Amino acid sequence: MQYKEYGKTGDKVSALGFGLMRLPMVEDHVDMDLSVQLIRRAIELGLNYLDSAVMYCSHESQVAFGEGIKGLRDKVYVSTKNHYKGESGDEWQKNLDDSLERISVDYIDFYHLHDLRWEQYQNMLGKDKPIERFRKAKEEGLIRHKCFSCHDTPENMMKLIDTGEFEGMLCQYNLLDRRNEEAIAHAHEKGLGVAIMGPVGGGRLVAPSEQIQEIVGGARNTPEVALRFVFSNPNVTLALSGMSSMTMVEENTATASREEPLTTEEKQNVLDMLTETERLSDLYCTGCGYCMPCPNDIDIPANFSAMNYYKVWGLKEHARQLYKRLGRKRKPDRTVVEAWAEACIECGECEPKCPQNIPIREQLKETAAALGEH
Repeated sequence: MQYKEYGKTGDKVSALGFGLMRLPMVEDHVDMDLSVQLIRRAIELGLNYLDSAVMYCSHESQVAFGEGIKGLRDKVYVSTKNHYKGESGDEWQKNLDDSLERISVDYIDFYHLHDLRWEQYQNMLGKDKPIERFRKAKEEGLIRHKCFSCHDTPENMMKLIDTGEFEGMLCQYNLLDRRNEEAIAHAHEKGLGVAIMGPVGGGRLVAPSEQIQEIVGGARNTPEVALRFVFSNPNVTLALSGMSSMTMVEENTATASREEPLTTEEKQNVLDMLTETERLSDLYCTGCGYCMPCPNDIDIPANFSAMNYYKVWGLKEHARQLYKRLGRKRKPDRTVVEAWAEACIECGECEPKCPQNIPIREQLKETAAALGEH
């Protein structure tokens, strides 16, 4: 297992973290026996950073966390999150106290304000409000490092970094979504540790893709390439992976144990591929939405997004799943419509609105032929 310094904290964390959001479930409950086995095996293989949150796995993830690290507390860093966004310090504190109890620990190493937005942070400032309690919890030793997870814009993410409030950040980053790259670099430059969520694109990069596997020689599968891409970013401290089977634990820890995630040649291959995929994606659709609304309820951008996964990224199984869902899409008013390409009546209203002059009707036919059930 490779290890990195987490920002300026002095802690060395494993390149791979165990994200405890997708533990194996039996109906609506965590399979505790299997989950404990997975956690303990990951620790045995050198993983030392585990991350959870109050609401994960029907509110049972933190309990499994505690069971999994019993007798191993000195070998792991505990990370979890507080999702409270209001102004009550007492309500915020309840979540912290609950996490300490559920994980059965005296302190939390990396405590995150969960899915924090810039506006929310500002509202949480003030006497006896959550941020004051956040600071006090560190002073009292209940948490060691103040962190935040974020789905806000990269610009607002950088504002949060620049407050000087935090020692670490958790954000999304993967082959399919690089929009936070600048914010990640900024966090690293400011001395924050950077953890990554969704390194395999929220499951999208689990599906096999010959195009993606070909860019890295000897890769076993698409998830390996995705993880190695994230590990190769020098501004990233660790990547969290949700692992629900022993095979995933074994394979992902092996990937995180490579001394060099990508060779110089492989890095260049990845960059060349990303440049080419962006070019090809734009040929299909940039997702601007100017063609909408369609008078026949076809979701044109969503159809072309699915086609990009199919044709550009080679994620054919994922593309077909996305397309199938469009066959019964629920609108905001809860009515169900056929929003897939097969329902196009070729009225042509969309094409004059497209700033790229895409032959939308022809490409919808191509999408239906490639992704529809035949």
